[in-house]
Amino acid sequence: MLPFLLIQTRADDPVAADELRSTTELGGFAPGELTTLRLDRALAAGGPAPDWAAVLAGHSGVIVGGSPFNSSDPEESKSGLQLAVEAELGRLLDVVMARDVPFLGACYGIGTLGLHQGARVDSTYGEPAGAVTLHVTEAGRQDPLLAGVAPWFTAFVGHKEAIRTLPEDAVVLVAGEACPVQMFRIGAHQYATQFHPELDVDGLLYRLEIYADHGYYDPAEAEELFARVRTATVSEPRKVLANFRRRYARG
Repeated sequence: MLPFLLIQTRADDPVAADELRSTTELGGFAPGELTTLRLDRALAAGGPAPDWAAVLAGHSGVIVGGSPFNSSDPEESKSGLQLAVEAELGRLLDVVMARDVPFLGACYGIGTLGLHQGARVDSTYGEPAGAVTLHVTEAGRQDPLLAGVAPWFTAFVGHKEAIRTLPEDAVVLVAGEACPVQMFRIGAHQYATQFHPELDVDGLLYRLEIYADHGYYDPAEAEELFARVRTATVSEPRKVLANFRRRYARG
């Protein structure tokens, strides 16, 4: 089987390693079935830009994980590295869409895919870190990536920006009360989620500790938040990741 590619844009090595761990475990990837590209690191090193057509030809599909970057931040506030990462992800998606490559963006990935396709992304529907209740839409009930997912389920979120409006050809698959667009599809094989299908309890607690000063929650409420996370039952979101692997694995 050709491996899947996990594109990461996290400067913190331990967080990137844990993201790889949780994605591998929750998605059911066997050894060798998930490779990584630390895109921020590659760009910071000053190497050549990836040949995305060649890269994608050697992979079954692409997963873009979370990030400390916010796509909707004012351009003048973005670092040179963030701008370079965004430009490369735009080039990647040009190839993904042109060649109909399977794509799954999680959290940061929803804004990346959404902006590329003409969505409006801003801070209107940001959500503090924690567990929320979501529901599968009528269209979602027919989608293979949501096969076996309960109609209502609990998922982990934590984001400063979100989709405000989608282009007309996008299909909303999962919705929430505080953040209406929690998962959508563009075309037949390009998906994005606002919630985290790749996060388990240990992974979220670890990220909350590392990003305590990044504005995802009030540090004064940390103890209460951590307690709520530890008691949350979050079993359904990982099925999206596993369904993506099963559906698009190719030799």
